[in-house]
Amino acid sequence: MVEVNPGAVGLDYGHRPLAEQLDAGARQIEIDVLNDPEGGRYAHPLSALARAGAGAARVSPAFALAMAQPGFKTLHMPDVDFRSSCPTFIDCLTEISVWSRAHPDHAPILIMLNAKTGQPSAPGGVRPLDFDTAAWDALDAEIRSVFDRHHLITPDQVRASHATLREAVLAGGWPTLGAARGKVFFALDEGPEKVASYRGDRRSLEGRVLFVNTDEASPAAAYLTLNDPVGERDRIRAAVEAGFIVRTRADADTREARSGDVGRRSAALSSGAQFVSTDYLWPDPRYPTYEVRLTSGAAAMCNPVRAAARCDGRALEVIPGAPTQ
Repeated sequence: MVEVNPGAVGLDYGHRPLAEQLDAGARQIEIDVLNDPEGGRYAHPLSALARAGAGAARVSPAFALAMAQPGFKTLHMPDVDFRSSCPTFIDCLTEISVWSRAHPDHAPILIMLNAKTGQPSAPGGVRPLDFDTAAWDALDAEIRSVFDRHHLITPDQVRASHATLREAVLAGGWPTLGAARGKVFFALDEGPEKVASYRGDRRSLEGRVLFVNTDEASPAAAYLTLNDPVGERDRIRAAVEAGFIVRTRADADTREARSGDVGRRSAALSSGAQFVSTDYLWPDPRYPTYEVRLTSGAAAMCNPVRAAARCDGRALEVIPGAPTQ
Protein backbone atom coordinates (compact mmCIF):
# COMPACT_ATOMS: atom_id res chain seq x y z
CA MET A 1 0.00 0.00 0.00
CA VAL A 2 1.28 3.48 -0.89
CA GLU A 3 1.00 6.07 1.86
CA VAL A 4 -0.44 9.43 0.81
CA ASN A 5 0.38 12.56 2.79
CA PRO A 6 -2.78 14.69 3.04
CA GLY A 7 -0.55 17.77 3.15
CA ALA A 8 0.56 17.04 -0.40
CA VAL A 9 -2.83 18.24 -1.65
CA GLY A 10 -1.60 21.77 -1.05
CA LEU A 11 1.26 21.17 -3.50
CA ASP A 12 -0.97 19.81 -6.26
CA TYR A 13 -0.65 22.74 -8.65
CA GLY A 14 1.86 24.05 -11.16
CA HIS A 15 2.95 27.21 -12.91
CA ARG A 16 3.90 27.94 -16.49
CA PRO A 17 7.24 29.57 -17.36
CA LEU A 18 7.65 33.10 -16.07
CA ALA A 19 7.46 34.78 -19.48
CA GLU A 20 4.14 33.03 -20.19
CA GLN A 21 2.77 34.25 -16.87
CA LEU A 22 3.87 37.80 -17.62
CA ASP A 23 2.38 37.60 -21.12
CA ALA A 24 -0.91 36.58 -19.52
CA GLY A 25 -0.94 39.60 -17.21
CA ALA A 26 0.86 38.45 -14.07
CA ARG A 27 2.58 41.40 -12.42
CA GLN A 28 3.66 39.58 -9.31
CA ILE A 29 5.98 36.58 -9.29
CA GLU A 30 6.91 34.48 -6.27
CA ILE A 31 10.30 32.74 -6.29
CA ASP A 32 11.72 30.30 -3.73
CA VAL A 33 15.49 30.71 -3.37
CA LEU A 34 17.97 28.32 -1.80
CA ASN A 35 21.49 29.21 -0.76
CA ASP A 36 24.12 27.24 -2.69
CA PRO A 37 27.38 29.21 -2.76
CA GLU A 38 29.55 26.28 -3.85
CA GLY A 39 27.06 24.63 -6.21
CA GLY A 40 25.95 21.01 -6.36
CA ARG A 41 24.05 20.89 -3.08
CA TYR A 42 20.69 20.21 -4.77
CA ALA A 43 21.98 18.35 -7.83
CA HIS A 44 20.80 14.86 -6.82
CA PRO A 45 17.19 15.05 -5.58
CA LEU A 46 15.65 11.93 -4.10
CA SER A 47 12.99 10.13 -6.07
CA ALA A 48 9.52 9.72 -4.64
CA LEU A 49 10.36 6.06 -4.04
CA ALA A 50 13.71 6.70 -2.36
CA ARG A 51 12.59 5.09 0.87
CA ALA A 52 11.99 1.91 -1.12
CA GLY A 53 15.56 1.99 -2.38
CA ALA A 54 15.07 3.74 -5.72
CA GLY A 55 17.62 6.43 -4.87
CA ALA A 56 18.00 9.67 -6.78
CA ALA A 57 15.42 10.97 -9.22
CA ARG A 58 16.08 11.18 -12.93
CA VAL A 59 16.90 14.73 -13.94
CA SER A 60 17.77 16.26 -17.28
CA PRO A 61 21.39 17.10 -18.20
CA ALA A 62 20.39 20.79 -18.25
CA PHE A 63 19.06 20.54 -14.68
CA ALA A 64 22.19 18.75 -13.48
CA LEU A 65 24.42 21.36 -15.10
CA ALA A 66 22.43 24.24 -13.61
CA MET A 67 22.50 22.68 -10.14
CA ALA A 68 26.27 22.23 -10.33
CA GLN A 69 26.88 25.97 -10.72
CA PRO A 70 27.54 28.14 -7.64
CA GLY A 71 24.71 30.52 -6.84
CA PHE A 72 21.13 30.56 -5.65
CA LYS A 73 18.72 27.88 -6.83
CA THR A 74 14.94 28.10 -7.29
CA LEU A 75 13.22 24.96 -6.01
CA HIS A 76 9.90 24.83 -4.20
CA MET A 77 10.96 21.94 -1.97
CA PRO A 78 14.27 20.08 -2.42
CA ASP A 79 13.82 16.36 -3.05
CA VAL A 80 10.00 16.67 -3.15
CA ASP A 81 8.92 19.48 -5.48
CA PHE A 82 12.16 20.39 -7.21
CA ARG A 83 11.32 20.81 -10.89
CA SER A 84 11.43 24.42 -12.01
CA SER A 85 11.22 26.17 -15.37
CA CYS A 86 14.22 28.27 -14.29
CA PRO A 87 16.27 26.22 -11.82
CA THR A 88 18.73 28.98 -10.94
CA PHE A 89 17.85 32.39 -9.58
CA ILE A 90 19.92 34.05 -12.29
CA ASP A 91 17.92 32.15 -14.93
CA CYS A 92 14.65 33.44 -13.43
CA LEU A 93 15.91 37.01 -13.16
CA THR A 94 17.20 36.95 -16.72
CA GLU A 95 13.89 35.67 -18.08
CA ILE A 96 12.00 38.43 -16.28
CA SER A 97 14.50 41.08 -17.40
CA VAL A 98 14.31 40.03 -21.05
CA TRP A 99 10.52 40.15 -20.95
CA SER A 100 10.51 43.50 -19.14
CA ARG A 101 12.83 45.19 -21.62
CA ALA A 102 10.67 43.93 -24.47
CA HIS A 103 7.59 45.49 -22.78
CA PRO A 104 8.92 48.80 -21.39
CA ASP A 105 5.47 50.18 -20.55
CA HIS A 106 4.39 47.34 -18.27
CA ALA A 107 3.07 48.07 -14.80
CA PRO A 108 5.66 47.51 -12.06
CA ILE A 109 6.36 43.87 -11.29
CA LEU A 110 6.65 42.68 -7.69
CA ILE A 111 9.07 39.76 -7.31
CA MET A 112 8.51 38.12 -3.94
CA LEU A 113 11.24 35.93 -2.47
CA ASN A 114 10.97 33.09 0.02
CA ALA A 115 14.39 32.17 1.42
CA LYS A 116 14.11 28.43 1.99
CA THR A 117 15.82 27.05 5.10
CA GLY A 118 15.04 24.47 7.76
CA GLN A 119 14.93 20.71 7.83
CA PRO A 120 15.07 18.39 4.79
CA SER A 121 11.82 18.10 2.88
CA ALA A 122 12.01 14.30 2.98
CA PRO A 123 13.78 11.72 5.13
CA GLY A 124 17.32 11.34 3.84
CA GLY A 125 17.06 14.52 1.77
CA VAL A 126 19.36 17.50 1.69
CA ARG A 127 19.13 20.16 4.39
CA PRO A 128 18.90 23.70 2.97
CA LEU A 129 21.68 26.03 3.98
CA ASP A 130 20.87 28.97 6.22
CA PHE A 131 21.07 32.57 5.03
CA ASP A 132 23.78 34.57 6.79
CA THR A 133 25.09 38.06 6.04
CA ALA A 134 27.27 36.76 3.21
CA ALA A 135 24.29 34.98 1.64
CA TRP A 136 22.04 38.05 1.85
CA ASP A 137 24.79 40.19 0.31
CA ALA A 138 25.21 37.64 -2.48
CA LEU A 139 21.46 37.61 -3.09
CA ASP A 140 21.43 41.39 -3.50
CA ALA A 141 24.44 41.13 -5.81
CA GLU A 142 22.76 38.56 -8.08
CA ILE A 143 19.76 40.84 -8.47
CA ARG A 144 21.92 43.88 -9.25
CA SER A 145 23.87 41.84 -11.79
CA VAL A 146 20.67 41.55 -13.88
CA PHE A 147 18.67 44.70 -13.06
CA ASP A 148 20.37 48.09 -13.18
CA ARG A 149 19.16 51.17 -11.29
CA HIS A 150 17.02 52.26 -14.25
CA HIS A 151 14.91 49.08 -14.06
CA LEU A 152 14.89 48.45 -10.30
CA ILE A 153 12.99 50.19 -7.49
CA THR A 154 14.93 49.96 -4.21
CA PRO A 155 14.29 51.07 -0.61
CA ASP A 156 16.86 53.87 -0.97
CA GLN A 157 15.01 55.26 -3.99
CA VAL A 158 11.71 55.29 -2.10
CA ARG A 159 13.22 56.72 1.09
CA ALA A 160 15.08 59.48 -0.79
CA SER A 161 15.77 62.33 1.66
CA HIS A 162 13.42 61.16 4.41
CA ALA A 163 14.77 59.96 7.73
CA THR A 164 13.09 56.54 7.44
CA LEU A 165 11.47 54.44 4.78
CA ARG A 166 8.18 54.54 6.67
CA GLU A 167 8.17 58.35 6.75
CA ALA A 168 8.78 58.42 3.02
CA VAL A 169 5.92 56.02 2.32
CA LEU A 170 3.49 57.99 4.47
CA ALA A 171 4.51 61.10 2.52
CA GLY A 172 3.77 59.40 -0.82
CA GLY A 173 7.29 58.17 -1.49
CA TRP A 174 6.45 55.21 -3.72
CA PRO A 175 6.91 56.24 -7.38
CA THR A 176 3.86 57.02 -9.46
CA LEU A 177 2.66 54.45 -11.97
CA GLY A 178 4.15 56.49 -14.78
CA ALA A 179 7.57 56.56 -13.12
CA ALA A 180 7.40 52.86 -12.22
CA ARG A 181 6.46 51.47 -15.63
CA GLY A 182 9.05 49.07 -16.99
CA LYS A 183 10.53 48.47 -13.55
CA VAL A 184 10.58 45.69 -10.96
CA PHE A 185 10.96 45.62 -7.21
CA PHE A 186 11.68 42.81 -4.78
CA ALA A 187 10.19 41.92 -1.39
CA LEU A 188 11.36 39.39 1.17
CA ASP A 189 8.19 37.53 2.18
CA GLU A 190 9.46 36.03 5.42
CA GLY A 191 8.89 36.18 9.15
CA PRO A 192 10.60 38.43 11.70
CA GLU A 193 13.73 36.29 12.17
CA LYS A 194 14.79 36.25 8.52
CA VAL A 195 13.71 39.86 8.04
CA ALA A 196 15.94 40.88 10.96
CA SER A 197 18.82 38.85 9.55
CA TYR A 198 18.51 40.52 6.13
CA ARG A 199 18.06 43.97 7.63
CA GLY A 200 20.99 43.75 10.05
CA ASP A 201 21.62 47.06 11.80
CA ARG A 202 20.05 49.10 9.00
CA ARG A 203 17.17 51.23 10.23
CA SER A 204 15.53 51.61 6.82
CA LEU A 205 17.20 48.96 4.64
CA GLU A 206 19.93 51.37 3.56
CA GLY A 207 21.86 49.88 0.65
CA ARG A 208 19.63 46.81 0.42
CA VAL A 209 17.72 45.65 -2.68
CA LEU A 210 14.75 43.94 -1.06
CA PHE A 211 11.84 45.52 0.72
CA VAL A 212 10.77 43.41 3.69
CA ASN A 213 7.49 42.20 5.12
CA THR A 214 7.07 44.02 8.41
CA ASP A 215 4.43 45.88 10.39
CA GLU A 216 3.15 49.37 9.72
CA ALA A 217 5.02 50.92 12.67
CA SER A 218 8.53 49.81 11.66
CA PRO A 219 10.91 52.45 10.28
CA ALA A 220 11.59 49.94 7.49
CA ALA A 221 7.90 49.61 6.61
CA ALA A 222 6.96 50.06 2.95
CA TYR A 223 5.56 46.65 1.95
CA LEU A 224 3.17 44.32 3.80
CA THR A 225 2.11 40.72 3.21
CA LEU A 226 -1.50 40.43 4.39
CA ASN A 227 -2.70 37.15 2.97
CA ASP A 228 -6.22 37.00 4.42
CA PRO A 229 -8.38 39.46 2.45
CA VAL A 230 -11.43 38.52 4.49
CA GLY A 231 -10.13 38.62 8.05
CA GLU A 232 -7.61 41.40 7.37
CA ARG A 233 -9.81 43.49 5.09
CA ASP A 234 -9.83 46.58 7.31
CA ARG A 235 -6.08 46.41 7.88
CA ILE A 236 -5.41 46.07 4.14
CA ARG A 237 -7.58 49.07 3.36
CA ALA A 238 -5.97 51.22 6.05
CA ALA A 239 -2.46 50.27 4.95
CA VAL A 240 -3.21 51.04 1.30
CA GLU A 241 -4.82 54.35 2.20
CA ALA A 242 -1.71 55.25 4.22
CA GLY A 243 0.55 54.61 1.22
CA PHE A 244 1.93 51.12 1.81
CA ILE A 245 2.17 48.44 -0.88
CA VAL A 246 0.17 45.35 0.10
CA ARG A 247 0.07 41.84 -1.27
CA THR A 248 -2.82 39.48 -0.50
CA ARG A 249 -3.98 36.10 -1.82
CA ALA A 250 -7.05 35.02 -3.75
CA ASP A 251 -6.49 31.35 -2.94
CA ALA A 252 -4.17 29.04 -1.03
CA ASP A 253 -3.26 25.36 -0.90
CA THR A 254 -5.69 24.53 -3.77
CA ARG A 255 -8.71 24.85 -1.45
CA GLU A 256 -10.67 27.46 -3.40
CA ALA A 257 -10.09 25.75 -6.74
CA ARG A 258 -11.26 22.39 -5.42
CA SER A 259 -14.38 23.80 -3.78
CA GLY A 260 -15.17 26.46 -6.38
CA ASP A 261 -15.51 29.03 -3.59
CA VAL A 262 -14.86 32.53 -5.01
CA GLY A 263 -15.47 34.45 -1.78
CA ARG A 264 -11.80 34.91 -1.01
CA ARG A 265 -11.08 35.85 -4.62
CA SER A 266 -13.76 38.55 -4.56
CA ALA A 267 -12.50 39.89 -1.24
CA ALA A 268 -8.92 40.02 -2.52
CA LEU A 269 -9.77 41.83 -5.75
CA SER A 270 -11.88 44.45 -3.95
CA SER A 271 -9.59 44.87 -0.94
CA GLY A 272 -7.37 47.57 -2.37
CA ALA A 273 -4.22 45.43 -2.14
CA GLN A 274 -2.04 46.39 -5.10
CA PHE A 275 -0.96 42.81 -5.73
CA VAL A 276 -3.18 39.72 -5.56
CA SER A 277 -1.54 36.29 -5.74
CA THR A 278 -3.14 33.19 -7.23
CA ASP A 279 -2.14 29.72 -8.35
CA TYR A 280 -4.88 29.84 -10.99
CA LEU A 281 -4.15 32.48 -13.57
CA TRP A 282 -5.27 29.63 -15.82
CA PRO A 283 -7.86 27.15 -14.53
CA ASP A 284 -6.75 23.64 -13.68
CA PRO A 285 -8.55 21.25 -16.10
CA ARG A 286 -9.76 19.32 -13.06
CA TYR A 287 -11.41 22.47 -11.66
CA PRO A 288 -12.33 24.40 -14.80
CA THR A 289 -14.63 26.94 -13.17
CA TYR A 290 -11.99 28.52 -10.95
CA GLU A 291 -9.49 31.10 -12.24
CA VAL A 292 -8.34 34.55 -11.17
CA ARG A 293 -8.16 37.36 -13.73
CA LEU A 294 -8.81 41.07 -13.82
CA THR A 295 -11.71 42.20 -15.98
CA SER A 296 -11.49 43.85 -19.40
CA GLY A 297 -8.30 42.00 -20.38
CA ALA A 298 -6.30 44.08 -17.91
CA ALA A 299 -2.95 43.39 -16.33
CA ALA A 300 -3.41 46.36 -13.98
CA MET A 301 -6.43 48.43 -13.00
CA CYS A 302 -7.15 51.57 -11.00
CA ASN A 303 -7.01 50.85 -7.29
CA PRO A 304 -10.49 50.59 -5.74
CA VAL A 305 -9.28 52.21 -2.50
CA ARG A 306 -6.83 54.91 -3.59
CA ALA A 307 -8.09 55.87 -7.04
CA ALA A 308 -11.77 54.94 -7.32
CA ALA A 309 -12.90 58.56 -7.56
CA ARG A 310 -10.36 59.37 -10.27
CA CYS A 311 -10.68 56.49 -12.69
CA ASP A 312 -13.37 54.06 -11.43
CA GLY A 313 -11.79 50.71 -12.29
CA ARG A 314 -10.20 51.76 -15.57
CA ALA A 315 -7.57 49.41 -17.02
CA LEU A 316 -4.07 50.85 -16.63
CA GLU A 317 -2.40 48.14 -18.70
CA VAL A 318 -4.20 45.92 -21.17
CA ILE A 319 -2.82 42.52 -22.15
CA PRO A 320 -2.18 42.50 -25.92
CA GLY A 321 -4.76 40.34 -27.68
CA ALA A 322 -6.88 39.82 -24.57
CA PRO A 323 -10.66 40.17 -24.88
CA THR A 324 -11.83 43.47 -23.40
CA GLN A 325 -15.35 42.42 -22.44
